[in-house]
Amino acid sequence: MTLSTADNKRKKKVRDGFEGQKLISLPNMIYKNTDTVNALLNQIFITHIGYFPKASSHFRERRKGCEDNIFIYCIGGKGWYMIDKKRYEVGPNQFFQIPATTRYLKYAADQDQPWTIFWVHFSGKEIDAFNQTLNITLGDGPQQIHYNEKGIQIWNDMYRCLEMGYSKDNLNNANMCLYHFLSTFLYPEQHFTGNEDKGIVRETIVFMRSELANKFTVEDFSARHKLSASHFSSLFRQSTGISPMEYFIQLKIQQSCHLLYSTGTKIKDVAISLGYDDPYYFSRLFKKIMGISPKQYRVINNGLNK
Repeated sequence: MTLSTADNKRKKKVRDGFEGQKLISLPNMIYKNTDTVNALLNQIFITHIGYFPKASSHFRERRKGCEDNIFIYCIGGKGWYMIDKKRYEVGPNQFFQIPATTRYLKYAADQDQPWTIFWVHFSGKEIDAFNQTLNITLGDGPQQIHYNEKGIQIWNDMYRCLEMGYSKDNLNNANMCLYHFLSTFLYPEQHFTGNEDKGIVRETIVFMRSELANKFTVEDFSARHKLSASHFSSLFRQSTGISPMEYFIQLKIQQSCHLLYSTGTKIKDVAISLGYDDPYYFSRLFKKIMGISPKQYRVINNGLNK
Protein backbone atom coordinates (compact mmCIF):
# COMPACT_ATOMS: atom_id res chain seq x y z
CA MET A 1 0.00 0.00 0.00
CA THR A 2 1.42 3.37 -1.08
CA LEU A 3 1.13 6.35 1.25
CA SER A 4 -0.54 9.48 -0.07
CA THR A 5 1.21 12.84 -0.10
CA ALA A 6 -0.94 13.91 2.86
CA ASP A 7 0.09 10.80 4.80
CA ASN A 8 3.76 11.49 4.10
CA LYS A 9 3.35 15.06 5.33
CA ARG A 10 1.74 13.83 8.50
CA LYS A 11 4.62 11.43 9.11
CA LYS A 12 7.10 14.29 8.79
CA LYS A 13 5.19 16.74 10.95
CA VAL A 14 4.46 14.38 13.83
CA ARG A 15 8.16 14.10 14.67
CA ASP A 16 8.07 17.66 16.00
CA GLY A 17 5.57 16.59 18.66
CA PHE A 18 2.55 18.50 19.92
CA GLU A 19 2.50 21.50 22.23
CA GLY A 20 1.71 20.30 25.74
CA GLN A 21 2.20 16.62 24.95
CA LYS A 22 3.30 14.02 27.49
CA LEU A 23 5.14 10.88 26.45
CA ILE A 24 7.06 8.10 28.16
CA SER A 25 8.46 5.08 26.31
CA LEU A 26 9.84 2.50 28.71
CA PRO A 27 13.18 0.93 27.70
CA ASN A 28 12.80 -2.60 26.34
CA MET A 29 15.04 -4.08 29.01
CA ILE A 30 13.28 -2.53 32.01
CA TYR A 31 11.19 -5.56 32.88
CA LYS A 32 13.97 -8.01 32.09
CA ASN A 33 16.49 -6.20 34.28
CA THR A 34 14.43 -5.95 37.45
CA ASP A 35 13.13 -8.48 39.93
CA THR A 36 9.61 -7.21 39.26
CA VAL A 37 9.19 -9.84 36.57
CA ASN A 38 6.60 -11.94 38.33
CA ALA A 39 3.27 -13.59 37.61
CA LEU A 40 1.41 -10.31 38.05
CA LEU A 41 3.54 -8.20 35.71
CA ASN A 42 3.91 -10.98 33.17
CA GLN A 43 0.18 -10.66 32.47
CA ILE A 44 0.21 -7.06 31.22
CA PHE A 45 2.57 -4.11 31.69
CA ILE A 46 2.89 -0.61 30.26
CA THR A 47 5.34 -0.15 27.38
CA HIS A 48 4.42 3.40 26.24
CA ILE A 49 2.09 6.04 27.63
CA GLY A 50 1.18 9.46 26.31
CA TYR A 51 -1.14 12.44 26.00
CA PHE A 52 -1.41 14.37 22.70
CA PRO A 53 -3.51 17.59 22.86
CA LYS A 54 -4.98 18.81 19.55
CA ALA A 55 -2.55 16.51 17.77
CA SER A 56 -2.49 18.16 14.37
CA SER A 57 -0.85 15.91 11.74
CA HIS A 58 -0.64 12.97 14.13
CA PHE A 59 -0.18 9.89 11.95
CA ARG A 60 1.19 6.42 12.57
CA GLU A 61 1.51 3.50 10.19
CA ARG A 62 2.40 -0.02 11.35
CA ARG A 63 2.78 -2.27 8.34
CA LYS A 64 3.47 -5.37 10.45
CA GLY A 65 1.04 -4.53 13.21
CA CYS A 66 2.07 -4.05 16.84
CA GLU A 67 3.13 -6.53 19.51
CA ASP A 68 1.45 -4.34 22.14
CA ASN A 69 -2.21 -3.68 22.78
CA ILE A 70 -2.98 -0.10 21.73
CA PHE A 71 -5.54 1.82 23.79
CA ILE A 72 -6.63 5.34 22.73
CA TYR A 73 -9.23 7.57 24.42
CA CYS A 74 -10.36 10.63 22.44
CA ILE A 75 -11.69 13.50 24.57
CA GLY A 76 -11.95 16.10 21.81
CA GLY A 77 -11.66 16.53 18.07
CA LYS A 78 -11.74 13.60 15.68
CA GLY A 79 -9.52 10.94 14.17
CA TRP A 80 -9.60 7.53 12.55
CA TYR A 81 -7.85 4.19 12.46
CA MET A 82 -7.57 1.39 9.95
CA ILE A 83 -7.04 -2.35 10.31
CA ASP A 84 -6.14 -3.84 6.94
CA LYS A 85 -8.74 -2.11 4.74
CA LYS A 86 -11.40 -1.51 7.40
CA ARG A 87 -11.54 2.10 8.53
CA TYR A 88 -13.14 3.39 11.73
CA GLU A 89 -14.01 7.00 12.58
CA VAL A 90 -13.37 8.22 16.14
CA GLY A 91 -14.96 11.21 17.86
CA PRO A 92 -15.16 12.87 21.29
CA ASN A 93 -15.77 10.60 24.27
CA GLN A 94 -14.95 7.48 22.32
CA PHE A 95 -12.19 4.96 22.96
CA PHE A 96 -10.85 2.04 21.04
CA GLN A 97 -8.48 -0.85 21.59
CA ILE A 98 -6.40 -2.68 19.04
CA PRO A 99 -5.18 -6.01 20.44
CA ALA A 100 -1.65 -7.17 19.68
CA THR A 101 -1.58 -8.24 16.04
CA THR A 102 0.56 -8.67 12.95
CA ARG A 103 -2.13 -7.11 10.75
CA TYR A 104 -1.56 -3.83 8.90
CA LEU A 105 -2.49 -0.81 11.04
CA LYS A 106 -2.55 2.94 10.74
CA TYR A 107 -4.25 5.75 12.61
CA ALA A 108 -4.32 9.54 12.46
CA ALA A 109 -5.92 12.73 13.68
CA ASP A 110 -8.55 14.46 11.56
CA GLN A 111 -6.95 17.23 9.49
CA ASP A 112 -9.56 19.88 10.33
CA GLN A 113 -10.44 18.87 13.90
CA PRO A 114 -7.42 16.96 15.25
CA TRP A 115 -8.10 14.75 18.21
CA THR A 116 -6.91 15.15 21.77
CA ILE A 117 -6.05 11.72 23.12
CA PHE A 118 -4.84 9.85 26.17
CA TRP A 119 -3.20 6.60 25.14
CA VAL A 120 -1.39 3.57 26.52
CA HIS A 121 0.48 0.68 24.92
CA PHE A 122 0.73 -2.45 27.03
CA SER A 123 2.06 -5.95 26.52
CA GLY A 124 3.04 -9.07 28.43
CA LYS A 125 3.55 -12.80 28.13
CA GLU A 126 -0.14 -13.33 28.83
CA ILE A 127 -1.44 -10.64 26.48
CA ASP A 128 -3.25 -13.10 24.20
CA ALA A 129 -4.99 -14.76 27.13
CA PHE A 130 -5.83 -11.32 28.53
CA ASN A 131 -7.50 -10.32 25.25
CA GLN A 132 -9.38 -13.59 24.97
CA THR A 133 -10.66 -13.37 28.54
CA LEU A 134 -11.96 -9.85 28.04
CA ASN A 135 -13.10 -10.55 24.45
CA ILE A 136 -10.95 -7.75 23.01
CA THR A 137 -10.90 -8.26 19.23
CA LEU A 138 -9.79 -6.41 16.10
CA GLY A 139 -13.37 -5.80 15.02
CA ASP A 140 -14.67 -4.15 18.20
CA GLY A 141 -14.65 -0.63 16.75
CA PRO A 142 -14.81 2.63 18.75
CA GLN A 143 -16.88 2.59 21.94
CA GLN A 144 -18.92 5.56 23.19
CA ILE A 145 -18.47 6.50 26.84
CA HIS A 146 -19.29 9.39 29.15
CA TYR A 147 -16.45 11.80 29.90
CA ASN A 148 -14.24 9.49 31.94
CA GLU A 149 -12.82 11.78 34.59
CA LYS A 150 -11.94 8.84 36.83
CA GLY A 151 -10.00 7.14 34.04
CA ILE A 152 -8.06 10.32 33.33
CA GLN A 153 -7.15 10.67 37.00
CA ILE A 154 -5.80 7.11 37.03
CA TRP A 155 -3.89 7.79 33.80
CA ASN A 156 -2.25 10.77 35.50
CA ASP A 157 -1.33 8.58 38.47
CA MET A 158 0.34 6.06 36.13
CA TYR A 159 2.20 8.77 34.26
CA ARG A 160 3.44 10.58 37.38
CA CYS A 161 4.60 7.30 38.85
CA LEU A 162 6.64 6.33 35.78
CA GLU A 163 7.90 9.89 35.48
CA MET A 164 9.68 9.34 38.80
CA GLY A 165 11.71 6.45 37.39
CA TYR A 166 11.60 2.71 36.96
CA SER A 167 12.11 1.41 40.45
CA LYS A 168 10.43 -1.82 41.53
CA ASP A 169 7.74 0.08 43.46
CA ASN A 170 7.06 2.54 40.65
CA LEU A 171 6.66 -0.21 38.06
CA ASN A 172 4.46 -2.32 40.32
CA ASN A 173 2.23 0.60 41.20
CA ALA A 174 1.86 1.92 37.63
CA ASN A 175 1.06 -1.49 36.21
CA MET A 176 -1.46 -2.30 38.92
CA CYS A 177 -3.09 1.05 38.15
CA LEU A 178 -3.32 -0.03 34.51
CA TYR A 179 -5.90 -2.67 35.44
CA HIS A 180 -7.97 -0.05 37.25
CA PHE A 181 -7.63 2.38 34.33
CA LEU A 182 -8.85 -0.19 31.79
CA SER A 183 -11.73 -1.27 34.03
CA THR A 184 -13.22 2.24 34.01
CA PHE A 185 -13.68 1.85 30.25
CA LEU A 186 -14.52 -1.85 30.02
CA TYR A 187 -17.00 -1.76 32.91
CA PRO A 188 -18.31 1.83 32.93
CA GLU A 189 -21.52 0.88 34.74
CA GLN A 190 -19.38 0.01 37.76
CA HIS A 191 -17.65 3.40 37.78
CA PHE A 192 -20.17 5.80 36.27
CA THR A 193 -22.39 5.67 39.33
CA GLY A 194 -21.34 6.78 42.79
CA ASN A 195 -23.39 9.87 43.30
CA GLU A 196 -26.89 10.98 42.40
CA ASP A 197 -25.79 13.39 39.68
CA LYS A 198 -23.81 10.77 37.77
CA GLY A 199 -26.68 8.34 38.14
CA ILE A 200 -28.98 10.87 36.50
CA VAL A 201 -26.62 11.32 33.56
CA ARG A 202 -26.10 7.59 33.12
CA GLU A 203 -29.85 6.89 33.21
CA THR A 204 -30.40 9.64 30.63
CA ILE A 205 -27.83 8.13 28.26
CA VAL A 206 -29.42 4.69 28.61
CA PHE A 207 -32.78 6.31 27.82
CA MET A 208 -31.31 8.14 24.82
CA ARG A 209 -29.92 4.91 23.38
CA SER A 210 -33.33 3.24 23.67
CA GLU A 211 -35.12 6.16 22.00
CA LEU A 212 -32.96 7.03 19.00
CA ALA A 213 -35.98 7.07 16.69
CA ASN A 214 -37.67 9.84 18.64
CA LYS A 215 -37.29 13.59 19.01
CA PHE A 216 -36.55 15.21 22.36
CA THR A 217 -35.53 18.57 23.77
CA VAL A 218 -33.35 19.35 26.77
CA GLU A 219 -36.57 20.15 28.62
CA ASP A 220 -37.86 16.65 27.90
CA PHE A 221 -34.74 15.06 29.35
CA SER A 222 -34.58 17.34 32.41
CA ALA A 223 -38.29 16.91 33.19
CA ARG A 224 -37.76 13.17 33.65
CA HIS A 225 -35.65 14.02 36.70
CA LYS A 226 -37.68 17.04 37.82
CA LEU A 227 -34.75 19.40 37.19
CA SER A 228 -34.54 22.70 35.38
CA ALA A 229 -33.12 22.51 31.86
CA SER A 230 -30.13 24.69 32.79
CA HIS A 231 -29.23 22.66 35.90
CA PHE A 232 -29.63 19.35 34.07
CA SER A 233 -27.51 20.59 31.15
CA SER A 234 -24.78 21.69 33.56
CA LEU A 235 -24.71 18.27 35.26
CA PHE A 236 -24.64 16.49 31.93
CA ARG A 237 -21.83 18.62 30.50
CA GLN A 238 -19.74 18.20 33.66
CA SER A 239 -20.00 14.42 33.35
CA THR A 240 -19.67 13.97 29.56
CA GLY A 241 -17.90 17.09 28.32
CA ILE A 242 -20.71 17.99 25.89
CA SER A 243 -24.36 19.09 26.02
CA PRO A 244 -27.27 16.62 26.21
CA MET A 245 -28.44 17.38 22.67
CA GLU A 246 -24.93 17.03 21.22
CA TYR A 247 -24.62 13.67 22.94
CA PHE A 248 -28.02 12.53 21.65
CA ILE A 249 -27.11 13.55 18.10
CA GLN A 250 -23.77 11.71 18.34
CA LEU A 251 -25.61 8.54 19.38
CA LYS A 252 -27.97 8.92 16.43
CA ILE A 253 -25.09 9.41 13.98
CA GLN A 254 -23.25 6.47 15.50
CA GLN A 255 -26.31 4.29 14.84
CA SER A 256 -26.66 5.66 11.32
CA CYS A 257 -23.05 4.66 10.58
CA HIS A 258 -23.87 1.14 11.70
CA LEU A 259 -26.94 1.00 9.44
CA LEU A 260 -25.11 2.46 6.45
CA TYR A 261 -22.28 -0.01 6.87
CA SER A 262 -24.12 -3.21 7.74
CA THR A 263 -27.43 -2.87 5.86
CA GLY A 264 -28.72 -1.80 2.47
CA THR A 265 -31.33 0.51 3.98
CA LYS A 266 -31.93 3.62 1.86
CA ILE A 267 -30.43 6.79 3.29
CA LYS A 268 -33.81 8.47 3.60
CA ASP A 269 -35.10 5.45 5.55
CA VAL A 270 -32.04 5.53 7.81
CA ALA A 271 -32.85 9.18 8.48
CA ILE A 272 -36.49 8.43 9.26
CA SER A 273 -35.54 5.55 11.56
CA LEU A 274 -33.55 8.04 13.63
CA GLY A 275 -36.25 10.70 13.84
CA TYR A 276 -35.17 12.90 10.91
CA ASP A 277 -38.10 13.47 8.56
CA ASP A 278 -35.96 15.58 6.22
CA PRO A 279 -33.22 13.39 4.65
CA TYR A 280 -31.37 16.48 3.40
CA TYR A 281 -31.11 17.87 6.93
CA PHE A 282 -29.91 14.47 8.12
CA SER A 283 -27.25 14.38 5.39
CA ARG A 284 -26.00 17.86 6.33
CA LEU A 285 -25.85 16.87 10.01
CA PHE A 286 -24.07 13.62 9.18
CA LYS A 287 -21.46 15.43 7.08
CA LYS A 288 -20.91 18.04 9.80
CA ILE A 289 -20.05 15.33 12.32
CA MET A 290 -18.41 12.68 10.13
CA GLY A 291 -16.74 14.93 7.55
CA ILE A 292 -18.34 13.12 4.60
CA SER A 293 -21.90 12.54 3.36
CA PRO A 294 -23.88 9.38 4.20
CA LYS A 295 -23.56 8.29 0.57
CA GLN A 296 -19.78 8.76 0.60
CA TYR A 297 -19.53 6.91 3.92
CA ARG A 298 -21.40 3.92 2.48
CA VAL A 299 -19.34 3.88 -0.72
CA ILE A 300 -16.01 4.11 1.14
CA ASN A 301 -16.86 1.39 3.65
CA ASN A 302 -18.40 -0.91 1.06
CA GLY A 303 -15.24 -0.48 -0.99
CA LEU A 304 -13.05 -1.40 1.98
CA ASN A 305 -14.95 -4.65 2.42
CA LYS A 306 -14.34 -5.88 -1.12
